[in-house]
Parts: sequence; C-alpha cells; structure tokens
Amino acid sequence: MAKGVIRYWAAARSAAGVDEEPYDAETLAQALETARAARDMEFSRVIARSSFLIEGDPVGTRPHDTVTLPEDATVEVLPPFAGG
Repeated sequence: MAKGVIRYWAAARSAAGVDEEPYDAETLAQALETARAARDMEFSRVIARSSFLIEGDPVGTRPHDTVTLPEDATVEVLPPFAGG
C-alpha cells in the first residue's frame, strides 16, 4: 500500500469538507472508495464528474482500478468548471 495525499479543488473541496486528506491505497479506485465511504451522495456525484491528476499527470479515461498510486504522491481532484 502506498501513502500520499488527496487534494480537492472547487466543488470537490466543498463536497469533501476538507482541502486534503491522506490516502493509504494501491490504486486510485481504492483511495476514492475510502474517501466516498466517509461522505454523502453529493461527494460521490462530484467525484464521478471529476478529473484526476497524479503528481501532475492526467489519469484521463484509464479505469481507476488500473491506476497504481506511487508512495508519497499527490492526487488532485478537479471537478468540472466553467470559464476556463
């Protein structure tokens, strides 16, 4: 298991109720599932629409259960936003 930080931006931050939190997971899917378990459906809806960066690299359309998290990485959660 890798340890790192999930950092939330904009609507994701609001839904999470925190700016960031630690993770202890092997994959992005595991880290997000742990985060979802502690929160309500609004958080899940925001996460489902969000994009993710791991150490600045976009996850894109890769299945989250195939995205391995490195030790001490930062996962950025970027919800959709308007205005560029």
